[in-house]
Amino acid sequence: MKNNYSKKEVSPLQSIEDWEKDLIARYPDPNEDKSKEEYRNYEDGTRQETVREFYRLNHQYQTLDFVKEKEEEFLKFDKKEMGFWEAVDFLNTLVDDSDPDTDLDQLQHLLQTSEAIRADGHPDWFVLTGFIHDFGKVLCLFGEPQWAVVGDTFPVGCAHSDKIVFPEFFEANPDSKNQDLNTKYGIYSPNCGLDNVKMSWGHDEYLYQMVKDYLPEEALYMVRYHSFYAQHKENAYDHLMNDHDRKMFEWVDKFNPYDLYSKVPVPPDAKKLRPYYEDLVAKYLPTTLKF
Repeated sequence: MKNNYSKKEVSPLQSIEDWEKDLIARYPDPNEDKSKEEYRNYEDGTRQETVREFYRLNHQYQTLDFVKEKEEEFLKFDKKEMGFWEAVDFLNTLVDDSDPDTDLDQLQHLLQTSEAIRADGHPDWFVLTGFIHDFGKVLCLFGEPQWAVVGDTFPVGCAHSDKIVFPEFFEANPDSKNQDLNTKYGIYSPNCGLDNVKMSWGHDEYLYQMVKDYLPEEALYMVRYHSFYAQHKENAYDHLMNDHDRKMFEWVDKFNPYDLYSKVPVPPDAKKLRPYYEDLVAKYLPTTLKF
């Protein structure tokens, strides 16, 4: 079954970073003194409305069949082949001049995350994970709508938790009416393990599949599940997780604050930092990447 959507439809987000700003509003830094009201005090309600529209589309179209369709389309990795730093330049074309809050390109955003991790003395593979965690956003450059690239992720093939942001929009998702897919376990079994669960499609799963043969398992959990907020913030799908998942999610929890709260207005010195990251990338990743 094909989903009836168009890649040419008007994007519901003004910027691909709007989702990340909304996450900070929903999950403010516990170390900050700002109240939730201050975080949510936008100059106007435009961004909140675009985020709502984003999730309306996301929740309507992210079905089990859609995920299988995207896996078939993109996990062949036959779209483009590039050297790592060529891929960085490619990713940098995602800079959005309409975003009033930052003029940092994607490289600088990734460096902010990875440099915060490095400053805290974590292993080099953890630093690398911070550096590449958003590489899957290149899906936008292949014509994918933003709701199929970013956004909170969740399991498909079973009931949608009411802990997922804007759960009311799942009413329009055909899987919610399918008796084989709308029960607590759906097509899965109790504590089957997340490796046996299909997640909604986006940049997390795409990058995981790209680098799964090169990074430690702890890093792969960070990459694959860093947008799975319904679990690592709300514990909504513990019934699908096994003990190994729970152990590995300790690393997802460690990564999350760096992803959300490391953004600062002063851009990192990419030229000065590049030699370090050239050596780090060469240690773990192949010379060329297939997208």
